[in-house]
Amino acid sequence: MKERERRRRTDFRLYLITDRLGCAGRPLVKIVEEGLKGGVKVVQLREKDLSSRDLYDLAVDMRRLTQRYGAKMLVNDRIDIAMAVEADGVHLGERSVSPEVARKLLGEERLIGVSCHGAESAMAAWKKGADFVTVGPVFFTPSKAEYGDPLGLTVLGDIARQVNIPVFAIGGITQANVHEALSAGAWGIAVISALLSADDPRQEAVSLLAQIA
Repeated sequence: MKERERRRRTDFRLYLITDRLGCAGRPLVKIVEEGLKGGVKVVQLREKDLSSRDLYDLAVDMRRLTQRYGAKMLVNDRIDIAMAVEADGVHLGERSVSPEVARKLLGEERLIGVSCHGAESAMAAWKKGADFVTVGPVFFTPSKAEYGDPLGLTVLGDIARQVNIPVFAIGGITQANVHEALSAGAWGIAVISALLSADDPRQEAVSLLAQIA
C-alpha cells in the first residue's frame, strides 16, 4: 500500500484508548459514548484482563456504539475478536504478531496500529506495513511507568521525522501539553485517563479536539 493511502486512512487525530477500571466507577460504554458525542472518531478497545468471552461481548457492544456515531473501532491485539465483530482494525503491541502477519489475516482495508517505545520499533512497524504508530510515554504517567523514563519531546520529534506514517503521542497527554506534542511532530494524540476519568468526558473531548485544530 502506498504511503499516501496509509496516511489518508488515518483520518483522525484524537485516539481514545479504553480502560474500564479508569472510569471513576462509571460504565465504560457510557463514558465512551460521551466521548463520541464530543467528537471522538476512533476508539481502541483495550481490556487485557478480560476473558475471551467477556472481551467479545464488550467488543460487540462497542462496535454497535461506534457504528452509531460513525466512528472507527480497533481491538487491542486480538485479531480474532476484531474479525468476529467486524472492527475497523487492530492495535498491536511490540510483542504481538508482526503487522505483516496481521495484514494477511485482516486484508488491506482494515487499520493496523502499533505501540512503540523507541525509534527502532517505530521504524520496524512502518517498514512492516503499520498504518500508524503510538509513541510513548512522552510525558510521565503512572500507567506507562513500566516502560521507564518518559521519551520526551525531542525523541518524539526524531521518530516522527524518521517514519512516513502518522505518529500519535501517548503518555501523560493533557490539554496543557497537546500543542507541545504536535509541535514536536506528532500527527495526533492518544489518551486514556485524560478523557475516561474526566468529570465531563464529552467536554473533555471537545476541548482536546479544539487544541488539535
